[in-house]
Amino acid sequence: MLRSLTFIKVIHSLAFWFFSAANLIVLFSALSGQTSILTWLALVALLIEGIVLVANGWRCPLRTYAEDIGAVSGQVTDIFLPRWFANRIFPICGSLLGFSVLLLLLRLLTGTLD
Repeated sequence: MLRSLTFIKVIHSLAFWFFSAANLIVLFSALSGQTSILTWLALVALLIEGIVLVANGWRCPLRTYAEDIGAVSGQVTDIFLPRWFANRIFPICGSLLGFSVLLLLLRLLTGTLD
């Protein structure tokens, strides 16, 4: 069981860092006004993540799975982030993404997006 939980936590951690990087890519593109295929791929990945989270009641399916096989908590962000930040990761990252998307839309509408 430990090996299974460890594997899930590793995958969950990698997913967390992947989506964090995608969020930063979208933010950088919005701030700089320069987009690339990477910007749009990151945005699509984040939108898919959002759909999965909404469909699962704002819980990562990996967290639910980890708890189903015996983890006290399937949350992995508390391993490398302060508890107060880990507990607020969805509002923080969601707000950052919302800001980035609004800025991208504003730049698109004003013609300042490359």
